[in-house]
Amino acid sequence: MKRQYSLNQERAPIHEALERFRQMRVVPFDVPGHKRGRGNPELTQFLGERCVSIDVNSMKPLDNLCQPVSVIREAEALAADAFGANHAFLMVGGTTSAVQSMVLTACKRGDEIILPRNVHRSVINALVLCGAIPVYVNPDVDGKLGISLGMERADVQRAILEHPKAVAVLVNNPTYYGICSDLRTIVQMAHNAGMLCLVDEAHGTHFYFGDNFPVTAMEAGADMAAVSMHKSGGSLTQSSFLLTGPGIRTDYVRQIINLTQTTSGSYLLTSSLDISRKNLALRGDKVFAQVANMAEYARREINEIGGYYAFGRELINHDSVFDFDVTKLSVHTRDIGLAGIEVYDLLRDEYDIQIEFGDIGNILAYVSLGDRTQEVERLVSALAEIRRRFQTDGSGLLNQEYIAPTVVYSPQEAFYAEKESVPLRASRGRICSEFVMCYPPGIPILAPGEKITDEILDYIEYAKVKGCSMTGPEDPLVLRLNVMKE
Repeated sequence: MKRQYSLNQERAPIHEALERFRQMRVVPFDVPGHKRGRGNPELTQFLGERCVSIDVNSMKPLDNLCQPVSVIREAEALAADAFGANHAFLMVGGTTSAVQSMVLTACKRGDEIILPRNVHRSVINALVLCGAIPVYVNPDVDGKLGISLGMERADVQRAILEHPKAVAVLVNNPTYYGICSDLRTIVQMAHNAGMLCLVDEAHGTHFYFGDNFPVTAMEAGADMAAVSMHKSGGSLTQSSFLLTGPGIRTDYVRQIINLTQTTSGSYLLTSSLDISRKNLALRGDKVFAQVANMAEYARREINEIGGYYAFGRELINHDSVFDFDVTKLSVHTRDIGLAGIEVYDLLRDEYDIQIEFGDIGNILAYVSLGDRTQEVERLVSALAEIRRRFQTDGSGLLNQEYIAPTVVYSPQEAFYAEKESVPLRASRGRICSEFVMCYPPGIPILAPGEKITDEILDYIEYAKVKGCSMTGPEDPLVLRLNVMKE
């Protein structure tokens, strides 16, 4: 059933203000220096005159992202209404900036925060910045698929009881694979203990605009949620929303955002948020019903091929997999003898199909509002042909994506500690002082302050051999690691 809104969701105030500004033919003696594209013809030819002509600086008719009072403030109100939030902040530093602002709002140096270890690196980056102490809840793991699931309720409750002074609980909902935890219950647990509940909802924008999706962070009563509008919501890359509930001081959140977010907010990004929010509010329920149907169709067709396993709602166990996002087309590939990253590379190199990511055992094809059925059918056909051409013996393939960490120091303490660079294998038993991860999905294999084990080193070397894109360390080849000096 379509939600009823309090405000006129047909409005897009930033977009409307930019159109008025375009018609004014103002003479620019301000930045940016390309002066509506005239100073950089090659850029204008590439991006188009309409695009560069609205790449402008903050000014009175267009408001200011750092302290909005007019059209940006109106756009925030409309977004809050559309997402059922008390307030919505327009973020132009990606969902990374939204996630970090949540953590920096809730935590200060020495505070404890309860969170799953399979968080995006932006969460641990925020702990490096503010000096908060992570209390990790190891997520449940699916042994066949080799993927981490959600947090079990009992594990969250145990962490809350053992760390009663923690200030917040952070939840991934959904994970990159579409796994959802029991968000309502976790929110209630946190609130009963006097803690905030923060939700990394980067991959759940569409939950707010459909009837048959998992519960949203705002519906579940969460205090803050980072929503990646550019992932499934259709806005430009790097644009997101930070949503807050009624118990959060919005003026303080604005101060936190302004600590790290640019003072030169891009009107290309903010207007894309404005227009995309309007689109979803008016048409999202119909669009995402079609997206879900396309993904379910693809899931059935891929499972008919044999060898692959496109998993879905059958994983639900009402705890660590409390619900599942059916738009996430996650496919297990190990049974055809190929790592996910190998299938990822084959799809791109042999079939001109770019999917979201491939890891050790799985691939993810991101199905959203811009996809069409004929493109889904092309993906299914390519996967069938890959199985026919490249299937091999799968013995020797790793199947474990998640390795429980041994945390020795806080991320901040380890990151800023005196350190030394050592060969990869010589780092065994030492304490890591940097990040190591495959990107995407950007979940650290190692984070600062964690002990380096043989299992972790084996995983890193295996991921490198299979072609995973390794990021984080100072050494781009990951032949050496930075460790804390002994």
